[in-house]
This record gives sequence, C-alpha cells and structure tokens, in this order.
Amino acid sequence: MKIFFLIRSLDYGGAERQLVLLSKGLHARGHDVVVGIFYSGGPLEKELLEAGVRIRPLNKRGRWEVFGFLLRLLQAVREERPDVLHGYLSDPNMLAVLLKPWFPSMKVVWGVRSSNLDFGHYDWLVWVGFKLSCRLAKFADCIIANSHVGREYHMSQGYPFEKIAVIRNGIDTERFCPDPEARGRIRSGWGVTENETLIGLVARLDPIKDHPSFLKAAALLMEHRKDVRFVCAGGGPQPYRQILQTLAGTLGLTERLIWTGTCHDMPAVFNALDIAISCSSSGEGLSNVIGEAMACGVPCVVTNVGDSAWVVGDRGDVVPTKDPVALKNAIERLLDQRPHTPAEIRLCIVERLSAETLVVNTERALLTLFCGSPSVNHAF
Repeated sequence: MKIFFLIRSLDYGGAERQLVLLSKGLHARGHDVVVGIFYSGGPLEKELLEAGVRIRPLNKRGRWEVFGFLLRLLQAVREERPDVLHGYLSDPNMLAVLLKPWFPSMKVVWGVRSSNLDFGHYDWLVWVGFKLSCRLAKFADCIIANSHVGREYHMSQGYPFEKIAVIRNGIDTERFCPDPEARGRIRSGWGVTENETLIGLVARLDPIKDHPSFLKAAALLMEHRKDVRFVCAGGGPQPYRQILQTLAGTLGLTERLIWTGTCHDMPAVFNALDIAISCSSSGEGLSNVIGEAMACGVPCVVTNVGDSAWVVGDRGDVVPTKDPVALKNAIERLLDQRPHTPAEIRLCIVERLSAETLVVNTERALLTLFCGSPSVNHAF
C-alpha cells in the first residue's frame, strides 16, 4: 500500500512527532510511505530520512500563496499516485479532500488531533477553517481521531459518525524511559539539586496550554514549601513569553522558575522532572506530553481535557481547568503520598499506548479502507 501523508511542517510538536513515529512504523512494515510537507526544513525531517522514509517538499512560500502551491501539490500527488492520501491537521485535511475529484480511486483520510478548541485565542481564519472542515468532512473516506473526547466533539459539530474511528497516540517507550544519567545531567545544567523537587510544564507557549494557571499554582505552593523549583519547557512567540515572564515576576517566581525555550532532548527533560503538569484549558485530544512523561516514570497532574484523565488513570491526579488552587492541591497530594512507583507509572503507558499499537491499528484501518469496506471500525 502506498501512503502519502500531508502536513504543514515537521517542526517540534505533538502531531508532528506522531506522524514521524507512524510513518517510520508503516515503512518498517513494508508500506511505501512518502511525507508531503508545506514548509520544509523542520528538525524532525532528519529522523524520517534516517529511517528511509521519503520526504516531498511542497515549498509553500507563505500563508497567502495559494494557486502555485495547489499546482505543486496536485503535481506531487499525480506523480506519486498513492493509494491513500492522509492529511494531518486541518489545512492538510481539507486540501486532501479538494484533490479527490482528480484521483477518484485514491482514498482520503483525515487526522483529527484536537477536541473542544477555544477559538477566542486565535485569529478569525482558524474559526472559518474549522467551520469549513465541518462541511467538507463528509467527503473524506475515513477520519481518524486520536481521542474519544475529540471524536464526540467533532461529531457534535457535524462530522459524520460512520466515518470517525479512534486510534490513540503511540509513545516510543524505548526512547522515553527512565534514565538517571540524563536526569542528573539536565538538572545540573539547570542548577537544580537532588534535594529540590522539580515540577514542570512541558508545552509550547500558547494560551490553550494555560501557563498562567501553572504559574499561580506554583506561587501558592511556594507559600508552604521552600524545596520546590519549577520549569516551563517549550518555545513560543516572544510577545506572549514576555507576558508570562512578567506574570511570573509579579507572583515572585523569578528565582525559582526556569524558562528553557525549545528543547531537543525531550526524554532527558522528562527524566529531570519529579512531577509533570498538563494544565491545558481546551483543545487537547490525547496529549503526547502526558504519555511521554509517564513512560519515563514521572507522575502527572492533568486537567480534565480531551482523554487526559484516561491516560493518567489512577497513576496521577486530574483537576478542573483554570483552577490554580485545585492544581496546587493535587501537586501537594502527589508530593506527600507518592502512591505509585516509577515502574508502575511507566507500565500504564507500555500496556496501553505503545508505538506498535498505533502502527498496527492505523495499518488495519487503512487496509480495511483500501480493500473497500463501506465503513470504518470504531473500535480500533
């Protein structure tokens, strides 16, 4: 089976890492995989090339370059002649459907990675794009959501029930695993001693990740504990970073808080933490960060967004969104009780979110579609 994945870029990000993991896995199972990229040059491209997966740069020149880009995309698909064109995220999904009239035998698959998104954080084009996707979804042959909450939300917005399957993310548990050497190296570089407890939010600087709630919870925790340090690991636009750093200063966190910017060695970052936080206020489907942290044996406190509560199960704590007090209390509970060992926390991910499960379930869904099944199996 020949599969053409379509994505905007391969910069660091959760959806991008999942596409790389999936592409490598399908390639290793004997499928012909090619990845079409709107904006080439992202750091994750190297990993695909090293695995032998072909990359097809589409050389989009900017947000408003439309006609020339569409011609290049049309030419690329005509030359590749894939059995399946698999979009990843909104814009690639819609473009995949628009190409369908030119390639009637090609199956079009959408990848849906979000749940209930707060459009107030984004410009009007994001809202318009989502509404358009709700109209176009019926033309896709199959829609793969990475969370049950995401599936339910998109169905409520008009996505066809009979075409949406849930295939949860996979975590590379060979790469994300306990590593005492990496823990010591990163903490030393950050100036954190083993006598200090390090609590981290690993997320891009984006309003939906709700860094303000994390910072407020950190300030509340510092009132009772002097042995805690905090880290915000992730890049983002400088204006928003400045807003967050100003808030941190106002809360008195400056001396206890580390800003790392974009990190490349993510397994080492997770190993450096004692507790990982995911306090997103909306938008999450299934968070890679939670699974990756737990695969490294790190307990998590998460907000009840997407399938986050399902991921942590009884191995962490779940709190409401936008509630710094509840977040602080949950962190304290984990600090005081430590009910599960790192091995028990890791086992939860190994058993339920392995990379192999992601690849096998996706392969099964695509082969079912390719062989002419009239509907998808929602139980993948």
